[in-house]
Amino acid sequence: MPSIDPMIFNAVCAQQSDEHVVLSFAASAADVLHFATIDRIGRDAQGELSGFQRPQVAAHIREIRDYLEKPNAVLPNPIVVAFTDRVRVESLDGGLARLHIDMSAGTPGLVVDGQQRLSALAEVDRNFQIFVSALICRDEAELRRQFVLINNTKPLPKSLIYELLPTVDNLPPRLSRRSTAADITARLNFENTSLRGYIKQHTAPEGMIADTVMQKIIMESLTNGILRSLIQGPKGIERCVRLVSNFFDAVKKTFPEAWHGHKPATSRLLHGAGIQALGDVMEVLAERSEARTVEDFRVGLECLRGRTAWTDGEWNFDGETRRWKSLQNVNRDVALLKHYLVGIVKIDQRKRRKSGAAPLLEPEAARS
Repeated sequence: MPSIDPMIFNAVCAQQSDEHVVLSFAASAADVLHFATIDRIGRDAQGELSGFQRPQVAAHIREIRDYLEKPNAVLPNPIVVAFTDRVRVESLDGGLARLHIDMSAGTPGLVVDGQQRLSALAEVDRNFQIFVSALICRDEAELRRQFVLINNTKPLPKSLIYELLPTVDNLPPRLSRRSTAADITARLNFENTSLRGYIKQHTAPEGMIADTVMQKIIMESLTNGILRSLIQGPKGIERCVRLVSNFFDAVKKTFPEAWHGHKPATSRLLHGAGIQALGDVMEVLAERSEARTVEDFRVGLECLRGRTAWTDGEWNFDGETRRWKSLQNVNRDVALLKHYLVGIVKIDQRKRRKSGAAPLLEPEAARS
């Protein structure tokens, strides 16, 4: 049987721990998949847990692949591979080393971190090298320990990531939509608008309204609502910011006692459930009465006065009574509040149309 030559890589050796050897080198995705496997978590016939990687996430892999196919794509994040045996490190001068990987008995390495990136790279038809961080462990138990430690680090806060999105180009479609919503949200919070200083962001932790909640109603409107048409015209972002600002200015004028001096814990008007429900009210008024100005929205909101329980009392939802503070930012409660508020507004809009309709026949007095 012919001998199988070892794979050899020139590497940099990092001085980190007396108990471990840590190396870094460049390799193609094909090379990495040749000397390392992605050991996905599962159970054997006896029900015993085996492997430790999460299952592949197809959508995430496609996003990475689409990005990496661009000629200017870069991927500085390393793939982390662990070995327990069948590797030899040859020390060289100046912190350099040569890694010898014994391939005679199959694949010796395991991918500890970066399986999605590696899977995406395997589908990219171009010459693309990645950095590999190689960790040589004493045994399998130590390998699993390192996997848990490496993958248990706290991720960047979503609030910070979302704030950074508007400054990044060539994003996947899913993140592009979030980027536009994040841009509008930031402008509402930092420009001269009715919501200035009210939105809680990574760079504005003193705010009260969650930025993700504002982004959610904006993304929904950009997809199917009034902002979808506004964003497509000249100065689209500015027009979107102005409309949302005008609406919430009207909200503040309609419910001043439930807005000023409050926070989400003391007023459901500033709570995630209330903000999301009001997002739907904004859509109804913008569509049915073509509300655009503060006064337009204030007139449309007037029908809700005396029929809300933002800070005390009870809500009466079609036979279901709920204490004001029991409403939480969960799908069922948000849907209840949306249905209730939108229902009142729609009825009021129908009444206004009927009372404002021109008579079909002129009165006798007018004809004579």
